[in-house]
Amino acid sequence: MADLFNLKISVPDGNSSESVAAGTKFGDIAPKYQEYYKCRIIGAIFNNELCDLGKEIPGDGSVEFFTMENKDGALFYLRSILFILIKASKELFPHAILHVEYNIGNGYYCWFEGLEWLEAGDVEKLSAKMRETVEADIPFIRQNVPTEQAIEEFRKQDLLDKVSLFKIRKQPRTNIYWLGQTVGYFSGYLLPSTSYCDKFQLIHYKNGIVLLVPTVAEPDVVPAFQDSPKYFNIIQEHNEWLDVLEMDNCAKLNDLIRRGFSNKIILLCEALHEKKLAKIADEIYRRRKMVKIVSIAGPSSSGKTTTANRLCVQLRVNGLKPFLISLDDYFIDRDKTPRDEKGEHDFESLSAINIELFNKNLNDLMNGREVTLPRYDFKTGKSCRDGKTMVLPENGVLVIEGIHGLNPNLYADVPKYNIYKIYVSALTALNIDNHNRIPTTDGRLLRRMVRDFQYRGHSPVDTLKRWASVRNGEDNNIFPYQENADAMFNSTFVCEFSILKKYAEPLLRQVPADIPEYREVKRLLKFLSFFEEMDDSTIPPNSILREFIGDSIFR
Repeated sequence: MADLFNLKISVPDGNSSESVAAGTKFGDIAPKYQEYYKCRIIGAIFNNELCDLGKEIPGDGSVEFFTMENKDGALFYLRSILFILIKASKELFPHAILHVEYNIGNGYYCWFEGLEWLEAGDVEKLSAKMRETVEADIPFIRQNVPTEQAIEEFRKQDLLDKVSLFKIRKQPRTNIYWLGQTVGYFSGYLLPSTSYCDKFQLIHYKNGIVLLVPTVAEPDVVPAFQDSPKYFNIIQEHNEWLDVLEMDNCAKLNDLIRRGFSNKIILLCEALHEKKLAKIADEIYRRRKMVKIVSIAGPSSSGKTTTANRLCVQLRVNGLKPFLISLDDYFIDRDKTPRDEKGEHDFESLSAINIELFNKNLNDLMNGREVTLPRYDFKTGKSCRDGKTMVLPENGVLVIEGIHGLNPNLYADVPKYNIYKIYVSALTALNIDNHNRIPTTDGRLLRRMVRDFQYRGHSPVDTLKRWASVRNGEDNNIFPYQENADAMFNSTFVCEFSILKKYAEPLLRQVPADIPEYREVKRLLKFLSFFEEMDDSTIPPNSILREFIGDSIFR
């Protein structure tokens, strides 16, 4: 008699249980529970481990299914549709190399190395080829093979980026995927077959394409493309810089680190930051007769504080007198702070700021009046009226740092021509390989995790639990206004994952395996495993990374 496994099935409306025979796959039992979900089931969680539907149930345990309404489900979908795009690209453009790059607006930008020009008609053919694959309902086949075998399969299909990546892979075995005769590697699971990927759109954009797929918020529709030209230009500029330095993927970076070029990489990153900040300072100086406020904004852990301080140094070099003001000091009392849908204080909301006082202080300062600034006491949650007293001199400029700095509603009573807006974010253009991009949010999450532990006494679990709320605040209060910026500053370090690794890995390994956050921990640990650890002793004290790893001159 076949072994029977006892399962506890968690569904949105309660729990169920059943016994299944050994060899049963999660996909075999998923249809029984589909009625409990609005969207199609596309993955499972077994004893707190992510599983694809093609995996055999390994034993007794608890099972929870998920759909595109779940972050992990959205990633399953994205990887799968990208594999379909890879297959279609190889068939239509066999001599070109597809590069899956960064997200732009609400889509994902891709381009073709070796294809001089991409016509709109080419994009239509590519989309049609993808539709054919979707309708053919071809299974995604996952194989666990010796790493040497994986390398050989990649070599056969000229996936040299993956050959280089896995030559230094320490794990003896590797999971590869097949879609028909096309081999691929993805840093996570895929869907059972191509028919699951019936919602997507390709847009012709900047001699490349933008791939649009449904989101967690709207899992049944493909969103309309939202262009972000300033954002695209700043990250494209960084991408071109990486190409010149031949550091556009993980394998190339690791090779340089192993060959002893760590110090040179750090110097290059610092020089790039200094050059960009000097250029911004020069533009502010050129507009000095009008600009009295420099407003710096960006998402969490972008390095806004260090950027503001370093910009102040550059402004002083140009003969201006900058005065730093933190928007955090204009928080209203905690008991009056609005709450989010979970009933928690929503410090990311613009309503958490005393906008009336903020605007009055700015106008008084610009009109030559003396002002006593507020100070927010984070321990008591109270706004105090005992901050520094100041008068803005003729060549003075207020440098204001805070997440709402690009929101026009913040400066309701200040003339627009008096404000120079800067958007700061860590926009990495580095990829693991040509098909596995690095989300910019991962870098900021690791930065925040390390900083929160170092300076705020928060555990990695605390940071992970809070992250969804932080990201929601960014989506509502920062990203919609990023194109309002006069300048964008990319605070990323090409080598920062190699530097953050030694700080983040020990913290992540302390997280217990029986809590929901552990699934994200496993993903981050796997991500960091691709990077060679790097010595950080030569990082200067004014570096943006020092804001997170410690010993910053500005702290």
